[in-house]
Amino acid sequence: MTALTNYHMSFASLSHIALLLILLVFTQLAWGNEPRNSNSQFRVCADPNNLPFSNRNQEGFENKIADVLARELGQHVVYTWWPQRRGFLRNTLQAGLCDVVMGVPAGYDPVLTTSPYYRSTYVFVYRKNAGYQIAAFDDPPLRTLKIGVHLIGDDYVNSPPAHLLSTKGIVENVVGYSVYGDYGEDSPPGKIIAAAATGEIDVAIVWGPIAGYFAKKQKEPLTIVPVPSDVTSPSLPFSYNIAMGVRKGNEELRKKLDRLLQQNES
Repeated sequence: MTALTNYHMSFASLSHIALLLILLVFTQLAWGNEPRNSNSQFRVCADPNNLPFSNRNQEGFENKIADVLARELGQHVVYTWWPQRRGFLRNTLQAGLCDVVMGVPAGYDPVLTTSPYYRSTYVFVYRKNAGYQIAAFDDPPLRTLKIGVHLIGDDYVNSPPAHLLSTKGIVENVVGYSVYGDYGEDSPPGKIIAAAATGEIDVAIVWGPIAGYFAKKQKEPLTIVPVPSDVTSPSLPFSYNIAMGVRKGNEELRKKLDRLLQQNES
């Protein structure tokens, strides 16, 4: 997409027009599955390499939820795949390439959000045989243990755990892991959990679904402890309601999705 948006034809020769058409076709094949704008399609934009949420093989739990909603609507899911980094919404939902983005915080301002369909929190993750217990940010071992936290965004914005550790003066023993990581690897967010299992770090403080999914894949048994609810504040929440996002103004689709979410509540 970047090559297309930054492309400027200096003169309108047939060769340049042909090249532009080739690039357009290639881009559609690279990111989409089939032609768009069919009433039979449930159009979702998602990250192709972001388990446990989504991947190109549609193995993530967000993929499964999308399948259920599409069947309820008498449609089938059609994906536009795009790495969920800076510019994700601008290049997908807001560009009209899809109608639904899964897994956004409820009330997230750039989009119109549905009712929440799950809630989770950050958790502490460490080896079961570590010889210490961590259940709160004031536990003394956190002063000396090597702590892993996720950094978010191209500019490495601090996650809530990193912010709170900093306010408590716990900074020298903190290691940052990009939530995006090396995109050539399989599901880069899981690297921090592997680091906790191998002893590269002593404890990780990460988003719950990431911890639960990748902890099961480690050879070393891991302990997972939810961050206490009393650390959450309006200015620094650790627990979030998660919803779906649609384009602002698309009230009709939001109402349909809200109705389906209510019908499928367990």
